[in-house]
Amino acid sequence: MAETAVVVGEVTMGNNCTVWYHAVVRGDVHSITIGNNTNIQDGAVIHCTYQQAKTVIGNNVSIAHKAIVHGCTVEDNVLIGMGAIIMDHAVIGTGSVIAAGAIVLPKTIVEPGSIYAGVPAKRVKDVGDDMKAVIERTARNYPMYAEWFKESQ
Repeated sequence: MAETAVVVGEVTMGNNCTVWYHAVVRGDVHSITIGNNTNIQDGAVIHCTYQQAKTVIGNNVSIAHKAIVHGCTVEDNVLIGMGAIIMDHAVIGTGSVIAAGAIVLPKTIVEPGSIYAGVPAKRVKDVGDDMKAVIERTARNYPMYAEWFKESQ
């Protein structure tokens, strides 16, 4: 966890997770559950809605810089792009990509293995082998980056 990251409230994180500079994981009004090997990058915000929408994030998920993940479910092996917003009760299916700047509206169901982009976010195509490799590599690399910071201290 970076020194300027904030994790408060009812938050459970799996093994090998990283929370980067100025990221906020705020489980103050409902629970947040995060699986293994998930990275929450600089300036991202993870939150929920009081008595209505908890946040559940799976394994091997990368939440890019300044993304907002709010009161939703993000399944395994997902990449959420920079500045994307995912709203209450949305479900992001396994192996999917939410493009940078996309806004996933409340209750949207993102089919597994698909790429969503735009405002509001819509399905644009299937995740191909090249993008699957990016999802895997990003999730794998962030724990390595964290080790670099441990070594330099």
